[in-house]
Amino acid sequence: MALEAQNPASHNQMLGQRIKHPPSTNFEDEFRNPTAKRLKRLDSTDSSLSCREDSGEEAEYERSVTPKQAAREIPDSEAESDDEDPFPDAVRKTDLESALPPVKIDKEAIAEYEAKRAAEIEGLGLQGRLGQRKWVSGKSSIYVDAFNLALETVLEDESHLFDEAEMSVFNQWRDLSYEGQYLYVRLFLRKTAAWHRINRLGYYGDIADLPSAAKDLLETRQLPSVTALTQVNPGESEPPVDTVLGDAFTFADGSENHIDTLEEASSLLKLDELKAIAKEAKVQGKNKRELLKALRRTSQGQTGLGWAILKRSDTEEYVKSDQDLAANGDSLEEVENIHGSNVNRDSHFVRKILTNTGPCIRLSAPTLKLFERVHLVFYRSTEWTEKSLTTIILARISRRNFPEYIVSRSTNIFSSRSDLLEFEASIRTQFRIDFILEFNGTVKKEGLQSVKDIFEEVYPRWRVILEEEQRKEDRVYESGEGAYLRRFSPAWVYTRVVHKGTYVLGRFKEHEREHQMLTELLDQHLFHAARRGAWYQRKALLEEHYMWALRHDEGSSEDAQKKHWKKIALQTCEDGLQDRGCHLIYHYDLQKRVNKLEKALKVVKREQHDFGHVRLVKPAERIVEGIRIEKELTPSRKGARRDSDITPPRRGGKTIWVDEREGGGECSVEAMCLSWYRDHGWKGYHSEGGIVRTLFGYLFYDVLFTYIPNVFQTPYQTCPLDLHTDAFYPSRASEINHRLVEIANGDAERLLQEVYDHENEKQTCIVGLDWSYEIEDLLQIIKCFQGEALATVCKVMAQEYQQRGGGIPDLFLWHPDNKEVMFSEVKSENDRLSDTQRLWIHVLTGAGITVELCNAVAREVRSQH
Repeated sequence: MALEAQNPASHNQMLGQRIKHPPSTNFEDEFRNPTAKRLKRLDSTDSSLSCREDSGEEAEYERSVTPKQAAREIPDSEAESDDEDPFPDAVRKTDLESALPPVKIDKEAIAEYEAKRAAEIEGLGLQGRLGQRKWVSGKSSIYVDAFNLALETVLEDESHLFDEAEMSVFNQWRDLSYEGQYLYVRLFLRKTAAWHRINRLGYYGDIADLPSAAKDLLETRQLPSVTALTQVNPGESEPPVDTVLGDAFTFADGSENHIDTLEEASSLLKLDELKAIAKEAKVQGKNKRELLKALRRTSQGQTGLGWAILKRSDTEEYVKSDQDLAANGDSLEEVENIHGSNVNRDSHFVRKILTNTGPCIRLSAPTLKLFERVHLVFYRSTEWTEKSLTTIILARISRRNFPEYIVSRSTNIFSSRSDLLEFEASIRTQFRIDFILEFNGTVKKEGLQSVKDIFEEVYPRWRVILEEEQRKEDRVYESGEGAYLRRFSPAWVYTRVVHKGTYVLGRFKEHEREHQMLTELLDQHLFHAARRGAWYQRKALLEEHYMWALRHDEGSSEDAQKKHWKKIALQTCEDGLQDRGCHLIYHYDLQKRVNKLEKALKVVKREQHDFGHVRLVKPAERIVEGIRIEKELTPSRKGARRDSDITPPRRGGKTIWVDEREGGGECSVEAMCLSWYRDHGWKGYHSEGGIVRTLFGYLFYDVLFTYIPNVFQTPYQTCPLDLHTDAFYPSRASEINHRLVEIANGDAERLLQEVYDHENEKQTCIVGLDWSYEIEDLLQIIKCFQGEALATVCKVMAQEYQQRGGGIPDLFLWHPDNKEVMFSEVKSENDRLSDTQRLWIHVLTGAGITVELCNAVAREVRSQH
């Protein structure tokens, strides 16, 4: 019997990543950009569920998405480490990585595995090592093999995406020594825009001669001339300089030819080393920036050689660096000096720093961008990590049972090299827009105008590609085939640019043009279906409040015009509620607007819409008292303990309680409340969505693994690649809706039992399904669940599996005698509901499921040393 918290089994945790109040549109999920400090604003569509007065409706649409990706930047010397970067904690998974089973992929696991399998094997190639799972330190590596696996897989089927010069680069890559390849791959997985001291790289176990390996990468190599014209793409007059190969190339840059500014050279130093140079120069400063300014002032009297300026000026790191320095009070002249406008005065200290550091190495930008393009094609994503590179191999060699499905690795995602280059350019254009709207503080008029100019340039091309994609959908693609492929069309990105353009049009009060663009966005059904609800909401708002004045009919009175446009707004809301592509989470707001408009239009009662069957009920408040434990801090220096020495509860932080009903041990607040419910006849788990994901995995097992082209690209997936996108639902709309009807009609128990009988013995890896939950408990839960309510929850998961993975209430409870299920969100005194939690409460109560807010109150606080 389930009475206590259960943790998901390690091999069947939800493979989707942790969601931090995500927009339901998932616009940024595929093509994230580097993070930076940004202005806080209403960026979550979840917040649209909260009640607003009309005066606040304008903010309903002023939400922007937050691009996320680890920034590639020259690190601050205060934070730089010479050791290999460990796996980052908050790294977003790619579609391919999310579909693979969780495996141990830290450095210790890889080293242990390679050591266990190590043997002297002569003549084994890449496929041989993968087949026999054997690597030998200093001769082969899982990292190099994973890198080459991606390259060879792409070239085998999609070599038409690369020109003669690029193929020459790949050929010369194959001719590199193993140590040269190993060094390149390890740097590729680190901060690729950063300089690294060769004498501190420390790959001695795999590289016997590090200087020689570095020399291989620094060698200048010739390329055949390519006469193809430079491709011009919307929003970008020409590709960035560092993405174009010339007549010659290197795999890496050397410091002696490329480091010419004090800022770049100082990135190689730790803070104590920089302080030593500053002390020698007799200058002072509290931090790195002040020390650099002081050194520069001192160097004004120095003379030196004229150093050629060569910098990656188009990268986001330098754009952000300029703004940070200017924001800190530096003059424009000082900012320009940092980037090399007065390199003569810096050259003395640059040479001094390089003398201390020794030779340094950095990956050459053109070849780096080329290999990133290879990974874009292989992973079907614009981001990847060390985990991404090794997970596919470790999944391949793991001893797991996977579902049976048809593997179909698509080779036509990019039909031509031109399409691939335009897709890359569209991502860069998208980043420029996101940088202006998201990373740049308060958006000024100039920034909004820049976004509008990009939008105007992209719009005609968007219309052209939209028509092409519609023709493919009508004549080329089989049912559902195009949904995932379209995510790699430039039109996918351009649709997001147009969406951002409508936001800017609204800021400029060009509401008539904004209304036109929203109409066009809704007229197409191919791109960003998850945003359709928000477009309906905004379109109805414009029609209700603005359009009557913009399209005034001379023959009608003002009141008549307002009434006319309110009728149109009402029709827009009705269209949204009937649109299958409009996700369920938007229905509540549309229903509220329908009721408001019908009252304003004085529609007779019998003709008004009645949404009573989905009317939301506020969650019941429950108070559970217990004993909270507070940790004492170290006593103050004078030895007297003060009241402030007891750690106060931190907002959102975990608290420790006494489990009075289970022996008096320490427990979490959720476990304490779970014990209270158990005493009152409930059974339950502290699952935080684990039960919901497990039920979804059982009930939609066959739907998940139905053949859809392009979404099963390896035999080692636990879900289709598009599950975490908004392409999942429309690609299987018929199958999903049929299954929802079965669940609503009471067939859930049979469906669950069939999957359990067939798959439990093999413990098949299925996304979200946790085999540790007792089958008897799950069958009891199904019997207590109303069929229509369970179908509603499953529909939300099918429409937005990734976004709705978080925010589900903490406790899942069921009462076998009363045949009732209930969710309970546990809050201690310093907690508050997040937007995603509020959304799930709306969904559950709208489906007729009881939800309680369980407030844990400390009737006693015990201090603990």
